[in-house]
Amino acid sequence: RQLLKDSFMVELVEGARKLRHVFLFTDLFLCAKLKKQIGGKSQQYDCKWYIPLTDLSFQTVDEAEAVPNIPLVPDEELDAMKIKISQIKNDIQREKRANKGSKVIERLKKKLSEQESLLLLMSPNMAFRVHNRNGKSYTFLISSDYERAEWRENIREQQKKCFKSFSLTSVELQMLTNSCVKLQTVHNIPLTINKEDDESSGLYGFLNVIVHSATGFKQSSNLYCTLEVDSFGYFVNKAKTRVYRDTTEPNWNEEFEIELEGSQTLRILCYEKCYNKTKLPKEDGESTDRIMGKGQIQLEPQALQDKDWQRTVISMNGVEVKLSVKFTSREFSLKRMPSRKQTGVFGVKIAIVTKRERSKVPYIVRQCVEEIERRGMEEVGIYRVSGVATDIQALKAAFDVNNKDVSVMMSEMDVNAIAGTLKLYFRELPEPLFTDELYPNFAEGIALSDPVAKESCMLNLLLSLPEPNLVTFLFLLDHLKRVAERESVNKMSLHNLATVFGPTLLRPSEKDSKIPANPTQPITMTDSWSLEVMSQVQVLLYFLQLETIPTPDSKRQSILFSTEV
Repeated sequence: RQLLKDSFMVELVEGARKLRHVFLFTDLFLCAKLKKQIGGKSQQYDCKWYIPLTDLSFQTVDEAEAVPNIPLVPDEELDAMKIKISQIKNDIQREKRANKGSKVIERLKKKLSEQESLLLLMSPNMAFRVHNRNGKSYTFLISSDYERAEWRENIREQQKKCFKSFSLTSVELQMLTNSCVKLQTVHNIPLTINKEDDESSGLYGFLNVIVHSATGFKQSSNLYCTLEVDSFGYFVNKAKTRVYRDTTEPNWNEEFEIELEGSQTLRILCYEKCYNKTKLPKEDGESTDRIMGKGQIQLEPQALQDKDWQRTVISMNGVEVKLSVKFTSREFSLKRMPSRKQTGVFGVKIAIVTKRERSKVPYIVRQCVEEIERRGMEEVGIYRVSGVATDIQALKAAFDVNNKDVSVMMSEMDVNAIAGTLKLYFRELPEPLFTDELYPNFAEGIALSDPVAKESCMLNLLLSLPEPNLVTFLFLLDHLKRVAERESVNKMSLHNLATVFGPTLLRPSEKDSKIPANPTQPITMTDSWSLEVMSQVQVLLYFLQLETIPTPDSKRQSILFSTEV
């Protein structure tokens, strides 16, 4: 009996999340819990349950048994954990520079470890279920479809070699569980704490990925791909291509821009879209699309530094997918570059555009919002899922030359491209909507602890924005609130929207950014970013959550009129 694979997983036990270490042996699947270590004792595992592989299935024996309710943790809480993690990392760096005693650093590392474990425990919410033929079912929560598929593959592969069921005596089980300590390959929860500082902490910035095409499919089917990247130690789905119908050689040629937060790996999954829901056995009450292949590439900072497109081929059990990738580091991607042509709308001050159009809210903002409200409100991940970059560039060009056919173009485009165009417009403003001048005040206001003082400060600041900025912001704010009302369908909460739009609306122009000029300051580039980004998210979230925003009469008048524009 050999150990084939092990990893940490979150098990759902009577509605509560529990951290487990699972082990796949040549003939059984074992779920254990790490016992608390008391005074210098070595690690010990406590076996929770095991299933011989011959008795393990991914389908329920009893069809009536529903997938248990997954308790979701609000994104605000997950974000608060990420902020804490960034702050503790800063503290550790600071202590290291000050060469303080290792006691302080040890204490901080312990705190970091607790926060990261908590984040890992709370974030996954995709069900991975295993059933014992005698009827008992177990549910794990996993953050990535890739990992779920990998476990299923490994188990199925091994099941082909197992023929008879068995049960272990308590002594055998005890011996097996004890052997886990020596055999385990994954010693630490996959966290940043366990990496030594000289190990790269991943890439921060934007990764552009073009998914070109795929070959090697045996029979014609409807195919699409998704892309996942890791951040904070776990993987999240970032983009999805359109479905290429009825083909063995799909040519997607779609480009996506993915934001990286300390990422080290890009994963790609290729699915067959199943329109006929009855054919496939249901597993985990999940979508019935079938994974046809999966693969990954490491994001090596050295290899990606030269800012040019790099072509690569990912092979996955007989299927080959062609990709191109290009990385732009964060410092570089955020330079708000004023447009040299003042006749366009991208990169031109909002006051100039509204004056030229004689409008309260720029035409591009109204058009994009209108189109999304018409057909994008139920799109899963609207504003979070990347649109195809070539579509976004085409729309940008059309708006810039004031093309009369822009509304026809929009009606034919994927709604994610329209959402992407709107985000790009705000990102490319030469000055953020909340202005360089007021940005530091918003950041201070959001940090106030007294709710009354905070509200008065934040509202006063908001109302001191220049009129086109204020009216445009309130117009966008109403729209985002309406998007979040459909959260049960589109999966976009106020918080998700704040995460997407906060930095876009608030992040100052590069020259004013509070990045330390001399790198010896006790805050690392990546962590100062994450703290700044978190604060930008909090500011926008604050306004999204306010019931009403009282505006003075003169402004209210103009806002009322602006809705007719």
